[in-house]
Amino acid sequence: MSLHRLTSVTVGVPNVAETAAYYADFGLTPVADGWLSTIDGGQQLRVVRAPTRRLVAMTVGADDIDDLDRIGRQLSTLDIAAERTGERLEAVEPVAGFRVTVEVSARLEQPALEPTAYNGPGRVERTGERAPGVLRESAVRPYKLGHVVVGTVDPEATQRFFTAGLGFRTSDYIKDAGAFMRCSTDHHNVLALRAPVNFLHHTSWQVADIDDVGRGAAAMLADHPERHVWGLGRHHAGSNFFWYLKDPAGNFSEYYSDMDCIVDDQLWTPEVLDGARGLFNWGPPPPPSFLRPDDLAALMTGAHATS
Repeated sequence: MSLHRLTSVTVGVPNVAETAAYYADFGLTPVADGWLSTIDGGQQLRVVRAPTRRLVAMTVGADDIDDLDRIGRQLSTLDIAAERTGERLEAVEPVAGFRVTVEVSARLEQPALEPTAYNGPGRVERTGERAPGVLRESAVRPYKLGHVVVGTVDPEATQRFFTAGLGFRTSDYIKDAGAFMRCSTDHHNVLALRAPVNFLHHTSWQVADIDDVGRGAAAMLADHPERHVWGLGRHHAGSNFFWYLKDPAGNFSEYYSDMDCIVDDQLWTPEVLDGARGLFNWGPPPPPSFLRPDDLAALMTGAHATS
C-alpha cells in the first residue's frame, strides 16, 4: 500500500483552551499553535476554534509523488476536485466537508517495546517479581494516533471518497452502518458510521498494553468521573482493548492497545459484522450515549454545544 499512515487530525471546538488541557491530561504533549504530540508520531492533534465540535481536517502519509498523481486521477473520476501543491494534495470529503491532505512523508518507524511478561496456564514468563503493570508509576503517554471515527449522513459516499478516491482498503463492515478502512497496516484508520448528522465521534490513541489502557483511564477519571464513557473492553473488529472518555467539547477519545495488523491484503478477509459483534467482543455493553452522543440533537440543529 502506497499510503502508510494517518498522520494527524485537526479538531474544531468552541472551547479550545479547556479541550487542549484535557488532551494534555490524556497524555499528549502541547507544542505550539494548538498542536499536541505523541511519543512516536510527533504533532498529531491540533485543536482549533469552531462554533460546534467537528472534524476539520486530517492528514495522510504517502510514499511519493506518483501516489499523489494517482489519487488525483481517482478523485477526478468521482468528480471531486483536488488541489496539488508540490508534495501535497488536498481534497474535501464530499459529505461532512472536512479537508483531507495527502502528503509525501517518511514512514513511521516505531521502536519495539520490550514484550510485557504475562503468566498463563502452563506458561510462566515472569517469576519472582510483580507484574510490570502494577509497578509502573509514570504517566501514560500515547505512542501514536491510531484512527478517527466520523458520523456521516451518507456513509456510502464517505466510504467511496476514502477507498475509490484516496486508496484506503476496507478491513470490515458493520452491517447497514459503516466500514472500517485503513491507510496503513493497522486494521483501521478511519471508520465511517451512518448517523443523522455529520460529526466527529472519536479519536483513538495507541498505548503500550492493556495495563496502560486501564492506568490511563484510571488517572483521567480520578478527579473527573464524568469523563467516563465506555470500558474496559475488547473490540471484535480490530481486536483492540479499549476505554473511551469524553473531552470537554463532547468528543470521545479512546486509549487502545493490541490492534490487528494487516500486512498482506491477500491474507485478510473482511467480515460483515452485525449486532454486538459489530461493537465489541467482551466488556460492558455500550451506553446509549456512545451510539447517540448527548449533544447529537444540538449538532443537528447547529446549536452551540460544549458539554
